[in-house]
Amino acid sequence: RFEANGSSRREVHARIHIFTELGARPFARLTFDYNRAFEQIEMPLVRVTQPNGGTADILLSAVTDQPNPAVADAPAYQDVRRKSVRVIGLQPGATLEYRVITTVTHAPLAPDFYFSHSFALDGLVAQEVFELDLPATRQVQLRISPATLPASTERSGDGVDARILYQWKRSSADVHAIPGKELDAKAPDLVLTTFPSWQELANRLASFLSPSSSLTPEILAKASELIAGATSPDAQMMAIYEFVSQKIRTVDLPLGATGFRTRPPSEILSSGYATPEDKHVLFAALGNNYFGPARAGLVLNSATTETEGLARPSLFDHILTMSGYPSVNFWMDLSIEVAPYGMIPSQFRGKRALLVGPGVTDQWPQVPPNLPFPATQHVRVDATLTAKGDLTADVHYTLRGDSELLLRMAFHRARRDQWKNLAQLLALSDGFRGTVTDVIASDPTSTREPFTIGYEISLPKFVDWTKRPVRIPALLPQIGLPDLPAKPAAGPSASPAPPINLGTPLDVESHVTLRLPPRTTARSPIGTSVERDYAAYSSHYAARGASLRASRRVQFLLREVPAARVADYSAFVRVVQNDEAQEFTLERATTTAATAPPPKKSKGKPTRP
Repeated sequence: RFEANGSSRREVHARIHIFTELGARPFARLTFDYNRAFEQIEMPLVRVTQPNGGTADILLSAVTDQPNPAVADAPAYQDVRRKSVRVIGLQPGATLEYRVITTVTHAPLAPDFYFSHSFALDGLVAQEVFELDLPATRQVQLRISPATLPASTERSGDGVDARILYQWKRSSADVHAIPGKELDAKAPDLVLTTFPSWQELANRLASFLSPSSSLTPEILAKASELIAGATSPDAQMMAIYEFVSQKIRTVDLPLGATGFRTRPPSEILSSGYATPEDKHVLFAALGNNYFGPARAGLVLNSATTETEGLARPSLFDHILTMSGYPSVNFWMDLSIEVAPYGMIPSQFRGKRALLVGPGVTDQWPQVPPNLPFPATQHVRVDATLTAKGDLTADVHYTLRGDSELLLRMAFHRARRDQWKNLAQLLALSDGFRGTVTDVIASDPTSTREPFTIGYEISLPKFVDWTKRPVRIPALLPQIGLPDLPAKPAAGPSASPAPPINLGTPLDVESHVTLRLPPRTTARSPIGTSVERDYAAYSSHYAARGASLRASRRVQFLLREVPAARVADYSAFVRVVQNDEAQEFTLERATTTAATAPPPKKSKGKPTRP
């Protein structure tokens, strides 16, 4: 139920029958997130009915109300909370029934409101009844999916008290789609909003995501300190970016968890922590006098691609920052504490973003699809094989690009005593078996240089010298080639095959040197080379003296391969996989007759010559 002033009341009444122990697990604890600054949550009913008919009500005293774990060390965001209750006694045959009431008053975006709902399609919900109660006096845009069964509509009241009540009833036996309609499975069944346009929504959000015009002396002094020595606008922007990104700890709350309310920049600066929205505001406050103005780019979530649909903030799940100077714009992600300057995570590159801020001429610009530097990955392996067949190797990575960012984040978040586990996972993902020790990594916050990782790995009894001959693979990381697309379904209504996504252009080089034990000879396979306009691959193998050397290089040149060239890509993949399967052949010299011990003398009578 929505009121004309933007207040609302939402009640969920659920009844769940448990069939298996596995089915009981998701309901062993009921958890609901809310913001107590403008929301309240009540749980008037939590009841378990056992198969024998006995019932047990969960007491209200069993309900816990605590800050969201993400804000445990961030007092400024203690209003973002989580109510939960542990449900005891769930077992196969039991029924869980609960009611949850969420009341919203004085919401930050009031008097506007928005909402979306999707009916269950997985067949697990036997019956669903949904009621929507709206004030007739408000201009509400309501979109109902063609796949949704008709609703009953009831009007009541007059004047300011006039209301419209919609009710939908659906069961697992209902048909969920209309034949002949092309429906977006990701789109919600019901969407409503009072925002008349995206521009109106952007204007409202700009009032939250822009710093005030009057800046405190602390902000001005900090900005002057950060740009000292910077000789260009780009250097100034990088200095402020690195401070906000790395020195202000990110409080990882979902976008909009605070209702888009932001704190004063001076308070953010003094506290040393901030939500992604607050980090954007602090960056704008520090930098707008030198470049900019900084604008917020709200990125559409992965469940939607619509930019022409009904305007509502719930479509966004990430915030980026766009700033620059005349004719040049730069995009940044301030929420990731170890992202190199100008680097946007791959899941957001190339997507459309709603630009919020002053002087916007293109409301839906595209986030740049490219990295600000070439993506590279260099791996060097220095290994030794002993006469006992044991293998030890020093493995060293130098990375720039998407893999770099993932590993920076992992090593930044982990304690140093956990780095060994991270390196072990990295080794396994590259096909290296063995025990990892002596892990080193460069500082994850030193983002102006490539990220480096090194570790030692040992594998006892890597080879069995009693076998003739011994065959070993080249000790190089496995090359991750995108899988071949599934064979499309036949028939006139079959959708066209999608292109093969190769991802961001990337140059991967790997080298290995393997030292062999004395009296070991080796034969190497023959290298391979194949080139396409979308990728190139080459390999080299050599056995020289007491060591083996191997190298491989793959260059992904384009982002995708057209579906029409799947056969050509399949041939390329086969060449690479066949080459990776090649092996070195090793043989060790056996003890010779000249060095063999003399035969034992016979104890019997000597024989005549």
